[in-house]
Amino acid sequence: MRAPKTTLEQWHTLQTVIEQGGYIQAAEYLHRSQSSVSYSLHTLQERLGVKLLMIVGRKAELTVEGRALLEHAKPLITAFSQLEARAAAFAQGEKVALTLVADSVFPKPLLFRALRQFQQRYPQTQVRLREILRGESRELLAQGDADLYITTLPPDASVDGSFLMDVNFIAVAHRQHPLHQLHGPLTQAELVRFHRVVITDPLQQADADVAWSFTTFDAAIQAICHGVGYGWLPQDRITGLLASGELQPLPLAGQRIRATPLYLIYGNPQGYFDLTTRAMAEMITDAVQPVEQLANGPKF
Repeated sequence: MRAPKTTLEQWHTLQTVIEQGGYIQAAEYLHRSQSSVSYSLHTLQERLGVKLLMIVGRKAELTVEGRALLEHAKPLITAFSQLEARAAAFAQGEKVALTLVADSVFPKPLLFRALRQFQQRYPQTQVRLREILRGESRELLAQGDADLYITTLPPDASVDGSFLMDVNFIAVAHRQHPLHQLHGPLTQAELVRFHRVVITDPLQQADADVAWSFTTFDAAIQAICHGVGYGWLPQDRITGLLASGELQPLPLAGQRIRATPLYLIYGNPQGYFDLTTRAMAEMITDAVQPVEQLANGPKF
């Protein structure tokens, strides 16, 4: 491939002259002399063999050819600036990519609040998010391929981690489900007469009394909404359905709320000392604090 005749600096100078309205303004903006700006643009036009600028009154304007060529050059200028910004970020110790494994029960508003904040502070770092079910936690933690884990398994002595929050599960069924026609608190003997909806790992065998198992909470929620059965669902996922009355809590004789603890765990013992990984961990923790009520809602 033939080497370019022109440089990105020359095209950036041309762009600045147009955006700033003239040679003098561009020179001030670029902290260069006016003669340096003029020479750069003269060389650019000479090497291309095309007139790019014309003077209208006291203002420099693009020719038709100049406008067309500058439009092609702008993405290159932007891409090169992003390249240099990314290199500078890496020089400051930021990671190229960060892998986050999150249990699917972790509330999505909290997850994306943290990811959005991370994106704003570390725009050069790519985030690889993997959602998992409870049954997958132990194997993935043992592999240790991710930088951070949000998991239902508490950290052991070999990893650094801490309690993050409780997610409340409540037993619900569609408002027209036969369970709601029974009188008094429901016992286990009464529940086993009806299909129970559960969320399971694709490789995990469902309990013998379960007629319907799903690998996502969205599918399980839809199944219960369509009267397929009853099930324990994360309270924060069904707030709207409870408020509308489409789903109703079951009046159980026993425990009516099951709290599932979530933990934030570093995948690598040195992860805490990594600037980018620790920042993500702190943002996840901060996202949880102001909305703790999501895991501690009303008792049914």
